[in-house]
Amino acid sequence: MAFFLDINLFALFGQLLIGLINGSFYALLALGLAIIFGLLKIINFSQGALYMLGAFAAWMGLNYLGLNYWWALILVPLAVGAFGIVLERILIRPIANEDHLYSLLLTFGIALVLQGLFTQWFGSSGLSYAMPEELKGGTRLPFMYLPNYRAWIIVFSLVVCAGTWFMIEKTRLGAYLRAGTENPHLMQAFGINVPLIVTLTYGFGVGLAGLAGVLAAPVYSVSPDMGSNILIVVFAIVVIGGMGSIGGAIFTGLAMGIVEGLTKYFYPEASNTVIFLVMVLVLLIKPAGLFGKEA
Repeated sequence: MAFFLDINLFALFGQLLIGLINGSFYALLALGLAIIFGLLKIINFSQGALYMLGAFAAWMGLNYLGLNYWWALILVPLAVGAFGIVLERILIRPIANEDHLYSLLLTFGIALVLQGLFTQWFGSSGLSYAMPEELKGGTRLPFMYLPNYRAWIIVFSLVVCAGTWFMIEKTRLGAYLRAGTENPHLMQAFGINVPLIVTLTYGFGVGLAGLAGVLAAPVYSVSPDMGSNILIVVFAIVVIGGMGSIGGAIFTGLAMGIVEGLTKYFYPEASNTVIFLVMVLVLLIKPAGLFGKEA
């Protein structure tokens, strides 16, 4: 009983809010990784760099072109997705039939190049991005103060994740995507342009990283290191949920954000490693992940 009396509800719910915000970014990035691996069998280690690219594109659009947040939210994911399509057509497609290790090394190299270029251009210190006027301020709840922009991140990310899951799992377009990657020769016999499906799927997956970057820009400082700091955590989340599991990536991303937030309150020293500890436990019990299918 004394333990519960010592709990500071304002601090606890504050950490839960931070956990949900981090979990929203984890879910978006893990969803993109799960789509690319689950449908294309490509281990995309450049996802973190493309997340960083989305944040920088929003910052440059605002400071150089006067592009506000709402336009950036639409145009930046399209631009990052288009950049991903160029990468897929020029660099990734030639090794598509090789071992997965080749795509991992290639995308890791792309990430290092992008991070190095932006460090050279902008330095390693963070840049601030203005929060949209419409989402400034917050609401005082009985147990916490809820900033409007933080609430927007959580709600918008959930809508995007749910819409993406529905499109892939419940629509005819999603059926074409799954069939085109599982049996491309049969789909081509029916007149479906499978290479185009592969390219657009990769572009969509990296576009989600760009979208997460725009959402993160007003919250975190925009820096070349922001992608590398989050990528390893996101890969651990994808492994926990099950490689290629769309629903698993979304659920696990949000859940691990909450677990991380709770750990920061009860035992801060373990907050940076708790996700990796969960990954180890899951792999020991269910090697395919919580929602993955056994080979």
